[in-house]
Amino acid sequence: MTISESQVKEIVRQVLAQMTAPPPTAAASGATIAIGADHGGFKMKEALKPFLTARGYTVLDCGTHSTDSVDYPDQAYAVARLVANGSAEFGIVIDGAGIGSCMAANKVPGIRAAMCYSVATAKNSREHNHANVLTIGAGMIDQSTAEAVVEAWLNTPVGEGRHARRADKIMAIEKRYLKD
Repeated sequence: MTISESQVKEIVRQVLAQMTAPPPTAAASGATIAIGADHGGFKMKEALKPFLTARGYTVLDCGTHSTDSVDYPDQAYAVARLVANGSAEFGIVIDGAGIGSCMAANKVPGIRAAMCYSVATAKNSREHNHANVLTIGAGMIDQSTAEAVVEAWLNTPVGEGRHARRADKIMAIEKRYLKD
């Protein structure tokens, strides 16, 4: 499949428009959340799905669907892509440590992924950094902590003023590399 120059420009235009749109102010009941995990995060993902649906969220499961070994970048990309293209307002990715998935998700234009391991880091990532993807290390925190982190992350509004200015600067760095 060949993509023309005009098609590439249109794709870049759409990505830039999404990146400059203001992030959601807070998770609202009924929001769509893309969730994915590698084999190390599978059990936590499966437990978080009913936790989220019980709170009124729509959940899009990006896999994996078993404890068979898979590569975390595949699930991180699948989740990040759905957030970047607007199919989901938020994303959650779980792997063993949360670090690799965070790195992979942040390669997708428009994504501000944050690895969180406490309520404090979850709140900070939303308020200060306008995170739209949360990554969790299933080998680093237990299920009840993960639920508290997810709850805090989804219920923390993005900050205005200096926080918005700084989040805009993060996205401006990305835009420098998207020019045609």
